[in-house]
Amino acid sequence: MSAAEARERLARGYRLENAYLGDVLVGCSTVRPAVDGVVTVIARVLPGFRGRGFGNALYERGLAHARVQGADAVETCVLAVNEDGLRFAGRRGFAEVERYVLDGEDDEWVDLRLGL
Repeated sequence: MSAAEARERLARGYRLENAYLGDVLVGCSTVRPAVDGVVTVIARVLPGFRGRGFGNALYERGLAHARVQGADAVETCVLAVNEDGLRFAGRRGFAEVERYVLDGEDDEWVDLRLGL
C-alpha cells in the first residue's frame, strides 16, 4: 500500500497497525469502520513469522477496537489458498459466508464472520 493509499484509508476512519520484531516488519492489521454494526478486522502475518503469536496479538487488538465501535459482528477476508489464515479464523469461531473472485483477478477470497 502506498503512503497516499494509507492516508486516504486513515481519513475514512480505518485503523492501520504494523507489527515488528525489533525493526523487522512481521505483519499488519486493518480495522475498517462499522457498516450496519459489522466491523472488518484483517490481520496479516508474513509466512516466516506465523505461529509465534503475532497474528493473535494483531487480531485481539483489532477485535478490541471493533468492540469499542459497538460492533455486533466482525468480518474478515482471507485468500482461499491461505490455509493458515483460514485455520486461524476458524479457531477463533469465524464462519465462512462467501467465496468470490474480484473482477479482473484470478485469486479466490473467502469472507468470514464472527458474531460478538
